[in-house]
Amino acid sequence: MAELDIAVQVAEASQIGLKALGAALSVGLTGIATAIAEMSIGSAAVGATAENKDVFGLVLLLTVIPETIVIFGLVVSLLMLF
Repeated sequence: MAELDIAVQVAEASQIGLKALGAALSVGLTGIATAIAEMSIGSAAVGATAENKDVFGLVLLLTVIPETIVIFGLVVSLLMLF
């Protein structure tokens, strides 16, 4: 009987650990993807703003859009954990 209780405890601990790993991957990978997107968008935004100051608002909006991906990753991780 004690061996069965230990097996159940190990299975429950494994489930909690895998949920935490999945949550960490969802935030981490979306953060990396956003960084890659921001790299190209940011450099193009600086070039466009240097040529024409009137596009600053549009460029600012376009640089913020990829950051919503991280927010989605955070929401998914919170849904996994709770």
